Amino acid sequence: MSELLGLYIDHQMAAPLAVAQHSAKIKPLASDLARTGVLPITTCARVEVYGEEPALREIDSTIFSGISHERIEGAAAIAQRLAEIASGAHSQILGESYVSDQLAKAIEFGNPNLPIFQIAQLAIEIGRAARERHRFIASFNYDQIVRDIIADRFPNREVADRLYIIGAGMLGRGLIRSGVGDRFRSTIVVTRNPKNLRKRLRPWTDKEVRLMRPTEIGYPREPRSIVVIATADVNDEYETTLQNALMRLQPRTIVDLSSIPVISDAVVENLNYVSMYHEEFLRFIEQNNRRLAPKLPLVCSDIEATLRTAQM
Repeated sequence: MSELLGLYIDHQMAAPLAVAQHSAKIKPLASDLARTGVLPITTCARVEVYGEEPALREIDSTIFSGISHERIEGAAAIAQRLAEIASGAHSQILGESYVSDQLAKAIEFGNPNLPIFQIAQLAIEIGRAARERHRFIASFNYDQIVRDIIADRFPNREVADRLYIIGAGMLGRGLIRSGVGDRFRSTIVVTRNPKNLRKRLRPWTDKEVRLMRPTEIGYPREPRSIVVIATADVNDEYETTLQNALMRLQPRTIVDLSSIPVISDAVVENLNYVSMYHEEFLRFIEQNNRRLAPKLPLVCSDIEATLRTAQM
């Protein structure tokens, strides 16, 4: 076996938005890379590839062309980093849980008999266990942040109209199930494919939602409504459709949870808009990270000790 190698860039090395934009470009290549024996990790905060040195030498110029990135060598060092990622130690939001699921998803497309995918599987298990042992768990919660923003926009128990959730992936469905829409007259899930979404929501008999296509939004204006954007699956055509719909709707606030903001600067000027890069949102991240920072060395030391025991 050739030496194992890793190449990566994350939010600590470049502006988070720039990393998210680069990740979006590389993500369509992920399954093809995995089939060639390379482990790709493309999340909103990182672009990383791991595998045997000859394979990575060939794709280095493709994945990181013109971009400064770091290099990591050897099975032990790679296992340490992957376990720390799985624990949430390298996340922009310390202790967040989504990243370990994203890692697990990344290895599904690879050959489980290859060393890099075996190392990754072990690293995920070790990272998750260390996270649980030290309660390295983010207090940062999308559901609660959305609730706090809604409460701020509707003081004195002002009556709210409708909650629009754009996107029904993992994040969108989580928001629906959390009950953030309970304060509103109704919850609308905006989707381009209502038929497909009805099947996915069928088991949720306890949550009543309506489905609406984006072209149906904004007739009439709803200044007492809130819109939450909870999807990253937005091409140029869909982005234009959504922006036109939101301009018609004129909601009280738009909360954009996408790693790459959906609304253009020109549209933002005419709407009350909060993205993950706005000060209001960053305060929540700062509070979470300040609470968990003292546990960070403990988690990394725990992972290192566990890997040493596993003779990595």
